[in-house]
Amino acid sequence: MTSELRRTLGVFDAVVIGLGAMIGAGIFVALGPAAEAAGSGTGLLVALGIAAVVAYCNAMASARLAARYPSSGGTYVYGRECLGSFWGYLAGWAFVVGKTASCAAMALTVGAYVWPGQAHTVAVAAVVALTAVNYGGVQKSALLTRVIVALVLAVLAAVVVVSFGAGETSPLAPGGELTAGGALQAAGLLFFAFAGYARIATLGEEVRDPARTIPRAVPIALGIALAVYALVAVSVLTVLGPAALADSPAPLTDAARAAGAGRLVPVVAVGAAVAALGSLLSLILGVSRTTLAMARDGYLPTALAAVHPRFQVPHRAELAVGAVVAVVAATADVRDAIGFSSFGVLVYYGIANASAWTLGPDRRPLAALGLAGCGALAFALPLGSVLAGSGVVAAGVVAWAIGRGRGRTAP
Repeated sequence: MTSELRRTLGVFDAVVIGLGAMIGAGIFVALGPAAEAAGSGTGLLVALGIAAVVAYCNAMASARLAARYPSSGGTYVYGRECLGSFWGYLAGWAFVVGKTASCAAMALTVGAYVWPGQAHTVAVAAVVALTAVNYGGVQKSALLTRVIVALVLAVLAAVVVVSFGAGETSPLAPGGELTAGGALQAAGLLFFAFAGYARIATLGEEVRDPARTIPRAVPIALGIALAVYALVAVSVLTVLGPAALADSPAPLTDAARAAGAGRLVPVVAVGAAVAALGSLLSLILGVSRTTLAMARDGYLPTALAAVHPRFQVPHRAELAVGAVVAVVAATADVRDAIGFSSFGVLVYYGIANASAWTLGPDRRPLAALGLAGCGALAFALPLGSVLAGSGVVAAGVVAWAIGRGRGRTAP
């Protein structure tokens, strides 16, 4: 029985998978809280720029590392190879825990838009359905992601067009006070909408010619996402203004109403649900591959390292991840899940940048900027998210120490 995954993804499919992870429910839900934290339209756009800069640093670190180490697991593998087994383990722990919470948040977003009265039930059903899709093979996942990305981009384009057509407010109109802390917190919240480009890197073992494909696909996917987010943010600001945007739990549907396009509202709601499904599909895919890598090295149960003989996917890891996400989606609150996820993912990318530092002097300036940015955004998040995230990271360290004390040897 082969233990290797099938290399089937080219540049286009890798870009689409990255876009599917980024252009998802984050843009439908993050603008309001980010605008409130930023305090003004100017602050929101500054925060978007900060989030994009940190995301770019992280993307380039991930791309270079993935080309050097084209195996499933992302920063779990890079940290282990570049910094030592502990840092690889900690990156994998932060990724699996943080992205499991993110999976739950996306599932709950689907439920909130499809059937608000039964959001948790719908969320669990979405997790089960998409776990089954991933079980069938990564090419089927890439095909479905391609369809979802096209639909979501069409919905976002419609919102942009009607908002610019009816908007009378300058996107730079004054609002509340702009502070460095507010801009950083807004950037941390907006980072949730960007955190998907490294999904390409976690699929390194399934990409054709990874040394060429990954460094090309990651920046392309990030650049497209940034352009889309900037257009959406500016257009919504022109029709709602910063104060109304900050108060809106569903800014894109509110923008459509304010623009006099009431018939577009249900289309936007469907688009949000489809976007969340696209993100959930890619998230489950990425978490299961990191779980596979950690199981191969004995940090998670080795039974999770099995690869299906027919579909050549880590089927047990996918089923385990799906089960955990379903439980969280049945019990958790979406806002708490988003904050917790952001902290864990920023820890993960901090380790990615520290790993990229070891690649040579020419990589160090961007790696240092990325590492500093991850730290600043993580600790600028709401206090509850910082405390919960720090507690879970500490629990991972304790688990590592217990495992070492029982005589487990690092790979």
